[in-house]
Amino acid sequence: MSIKAGDKIPAATLKIMGSEGPEDITTEAIFSGKTVLLFAVPGAFTPGCSVTHLPGYVVNADKIKAKGVDTIACMAVNDAFVMDAWGKSQNAEELMMLGDGNGDFTKALGLELDGRGFGLGMRSQRFAMLVKDGTITHLNVEPGPGISESSAETMMKLL
Repeated sequence: MSIKAGDKIPAATLKIMGSEGPEDITTEAIFSGKTVLLFAVPGAFTPGCSVTHLPGYVVNADKIKAKGVDTIACMAVNDAFVMDAWGKSQNAEELMMLGDGNGDFTKALGLELDGRGFGLGMRSQRFAMLVKDGTITHLNVEPGPGISESSAETMMKLL
């Protein structure tokens, strides 16, 4: 069962790249007392994610933050090394690049994607959510291929 607007973010630990390597970061540290726009992609370096989805948030980061968002976070079922390299290759310094390497947070959200047909294993569905102090206020999950419901432009209309 998928999480929905009005639900609290489940407790989980993700990974970010620190100065000395991967570091744990809890959902409490990410979301508590903040307004966060979290978007998730099926995989770093994949075509739609690299050409459209992440770049939309990179170019609009200042506008999104000017509308009251404290943190813009990008998440994928990838490790912190991959997320860090992808963020650097996309000039995503303004974004928090979150690795959910084992998919535990994705499973807790109920937003898994079976990518075995593409050789990807279990991944995250493409989605975006607005979270205020740990509570989801908006959740947009893509109904299929494409990037419309979870794009930066769509989410900016909700701010």
